[in-house]
Amino acid sequence: MSTSVRTDAPSARPKHRAIKPPRAFRRAKTLAGALWVTVLGAVLPGAGYLWTRRRLGWLVLLPFVASVGLAAYYFTDVHHAAQLAFDPAWLRVTAVVLGVAYVVWAFTVVTTYAMARPPGMNRLEKSLGVLVVTLLCILVAVPAVKSVRISTTQADFVATVFDDEQTQTTPDGVTEEDPWAGRDRVNVLLLGGDGGVGRSGIRTDSMILLSMDTQTGKSVMFSLPRNMMNAQFPEDSPLHDVFPYGFSGEGDPGTWMLNAVYKTVPELYPSILGKSENEGADAIKQAVAGSLGTNVDYYLLINLMGFQQLVDAIGGVTVNINEPVAINGNTDLNIPPTGYLEPGPDQHLDGFHALWYSRGRWGSDDYERMLRQRCMVNAIVDEADPLNVLRRYEDLAKAGEEILRTDIPRKLMPAFVDLALKVKEKKMKSIAFVSSDKFYSGDPDFTWMQSVVAKALGPKQGGPKDDPGTAVKAEDACGYHPEA
Repeated sequence: MSTSVRTDAPSARPKHRAIKPPRAFRRAKTLAGALWVTVLGAVLPGAGYLWTRRRLGWLVLLPFVASVGLAAYYFTDVHHAAQLAFDPAWLRVTAVVLGVAYVVWAFTVVTTYAMARPPGMNRLEKSLGVLVVTLLCILVAVPAVKSVRISTTQADFVATVFDDEQTQTTPDGVTEEDPWAGRDRVNVLLLGGDGGVGRSGIRTDSMILLSMDTQTGKSVMFSLPRNMMNAQFPEDSPLHDVFPYGFSGEGDPGTWMLNAVYKTVPELYPSILGKSENEGADAIKQAVAGSLGTNVDYYLLINLMGFQQLVDAIGGVTVNINEPVAINGNTDLNIPPTGYLEPGPDQHLDGFHALWYSRGRWGSDDYERMLRQRCMVNAIVDEADPLNVLRRYEDLAKAGEEILRTDIPRKLMPAFVDLALKVKEKKMKSIAFVSSDKFYSGDPDFTWMQSVVAKALGPKQGGPKDDPGTAVKAEDACGYHPEA
């Protein structure tokens, strides 16, 4: 019996999915269109890739947007920016990150153009396209390189100047969370001396105590004459035991003026205050503290010879000059000046002339020089606007490394930046102890001086409640007063 086989049954055929055509990438139709896409990719890295229909663009665009957003969130807080600015390790990391970021950015720009350019361009169009992309990369390279250099320069500056110098007179209980150790004021002694900041034996011919309210930023500056005798030391200081009647002794009176404390005390009594990396600074801080009846927390020393570099680095300063100021000359040796700064309003001075404006004494006295130094501080602050500082920052930092020394801890610098912004918003009071019926530098009335300080700093400082009289206020000393 035969078996029939059905031939009309459907045969078992393999099933195939429809094959999609490859994704068509997109190109610009003209050179101008390709360049516009390239610019888009330069502003928003990855966006040019997406325009050409390459999903790789998301891997570039999303991290870029996230990074920008994170940076904007973090650095809108000035305190965070200051933390970075005073951390050498992170500054160097930042420099590397900026360099890598630029290389990645330039790669995306070049490849975006390569992907977006239209086919069939002639030689002129090809050359023009390459030229425009190259110029775009160079244009962005300039600020990128500048940023890298500023980061490395700042790292070197911070590591050199704010090297956590250990002295015996800095406050206890200071932390990053409580930078002022619960106190209402922080006092910084600004010193100007001749010679290298790391050299022993210099004389501090400029001494200004800057007292800042840590809550409000209200500040007072007290200027002391270099020739003040019998400087007092706090009663609990070992220096008070050896100088119970003030800083004085036998021999040349110039050895016992206030400007000699920095040099003389370490020479006569080494390590009297304990182990210190700058015994001279400890001594002058205590001399000012004892004389004025207030604490001195930190010091900042500037080498006046290097001061010329600093002024040149910011492009000079502008001051009012009310009377001729001698250049060079020595009154004691009867050596006449080699020239003068002539009177006039709004005189723009370079570093050399600014130095002599600050230190010239021929034909004037220490008190007039003190007031000019106070005006110079104002002039430098006026010139130090953010744009000017940024433009000249490398020169400024280099000068700073050579002429600055301080015992302010690096960890407190963000807090000092915050405080400086408050100080800048307030009008600063300035008091100078100059020759008057109340003050004589050869035999100062320290009780009166301390009462002036207590009154200027407010009732929180205590001190006598009666009117101490009027010290010389320096607010108007910097104006142009030709009739004087």
